[in-house]
Amino acid sequence: MFKKILIANRGEIALRVIRTCREMGIKTVAVYSTADAESLHVKFADEAVCIGPAPSNLSYLKMSNIIAAAEITNADAIHPGYGFLSENAKFSKICQEHGIKFIGASPEMIEKMGDKATAKATMKAAGVPCVPGSDGILESFEQAKVVAKEIGYPVMMKATAGGGGKGMRAIWKEEELEKAWESARLEAAAAFGNDGMYMEKLIEEPRHIEIQVVGDSYGKACHLSERDCSVQRRHQKLTEETPSPFMTDDLRQRMGDAAVKAAEFIQYEGAGTVEFLVDKHRNFYFMEMNTRIQVEHPITEQVIDYDLIREQILVAAGVPISGKNYLPQLHSIECRINAEDPYNDFRPSPGKITVLHAPGGHGVRLDTHVYAGYTIPPNYDSMIAKLITTAQTREEAINKMKRALDEFYIEGIKTTIPFHRQLMDEPDYVAGNYTTKFMESFKMKDPN
Repeated sequence: MFKKILIANRGEIALRVIRTCREMGIKTVAVYSTADAESLHVKFADEAVCIGPAPSNLSYLKMSNIIAAAEITNADAIHPGYGFLSENAKFSKICQEHGIKFIGASPEMIEKMGDKATAKATMKAAGVPCVPGSDGILESFEQAKVVAKEIGYPVMMKATAGGGGKGMRAIWKEEELEKAWESARLEAAAAFGNDGMYMEKLIEEPRHIEIQVVGDSYGKACHLSERDCSVQRRHQKLTEETPSPFMTDDLRQRMGDAAVKAAEFIQYEGAGTVEFLVDKHRNFYFMEMNTRIQVEHPITEQVIDYDLIREQILVAAGVPISGKNYLPQLHSIECRINAEDPYNDFRPSPGKITVLHAPGGHGVRLDTHVYAGYTIPPNYDSMIAKLITTAQTREEAINKMKRALDEFYIEGIKTTIPFHRQLMDEPDYVAGNYTTKFMESFKMKDPN
């Protein structure tokens, strides 16, 4: 087992990893930028190393500084959390070369699954259902036109190196194709330095449902059931739940089997997520695989009583998994609390928190790194907390979330707490009747 783990991340996920390490008797090293000197992850780690100024490219993305921090503190493993370097094949390889265990996917696995066109081809070979579309990257606009005609409009153009909705365009008829082709490539080149595009059939009324998987170094994988992540704004998830209100026992079995088949086909090691689009007829299609822990992993932990970070560490240390698949025993909902103003188009709201009262009680979990007196820097993602409620039924979990949101006071900045409180009363959400298009018709009610 590892003696000391460096956490190459910040905020709530860094604190989350520190907690599990402490329970396992493993020493921890926090790294931080100058903007994060007062963050809780810095205070609770056994050691802390400043790795640079506020901008991510000079700190949390600066591989040489992170490796140097690991070496001077004698860390024998690095946990990358999510975001930043968690799916960076080069960083995974550098860790290998320095004799430091990267608690995540191998460089080869990240490369294979990180490029969406390659991932799709791999999943097709594994026999996992994929959205009809181009075979790999489109060579030209002319080819895009042919493929669109073959699979039929509407279609979706996607950047192969994409993420967060960048380089994506929905095209409903042929006359829109050329403009979408040009603008998507320009956006992808600017965001990722790669203008490679592929095309898929646009799935109408889609739900975004993902399956959590864990694979060990002996070729065995299991699944930990699903999470419904369909409530999104600009392709960023806002709330997640498990089990999905759209799921049936048959669909869960088929999707779970497909995810395990995918993980074992590529001999995946670690915790990962196989993401699917599910249409209104409950046909499901592979979308992508995330080779890291997900923001929304706590709801899975809550419904099956399972520490996913602990499992990541055990698998990285060479411990085999049981191979057993897990089904949800309870219902759990997560609301991402962001420092944003939901009444003003979710504009970021960094600044000093003057008052914070955290909700509590049975079935309430709060993952956060902030506190009263903490200043949220403007340099990073705006998520400051994850509020999770767990109960016997979905109705109870929603009622518990309403109560917890009503108890959650943060002053000094704007947060998305009012948005989530309104969402919990929205008839379509309460009925479980939502798709990835849900937010397009959602309107915040005037607080006055």
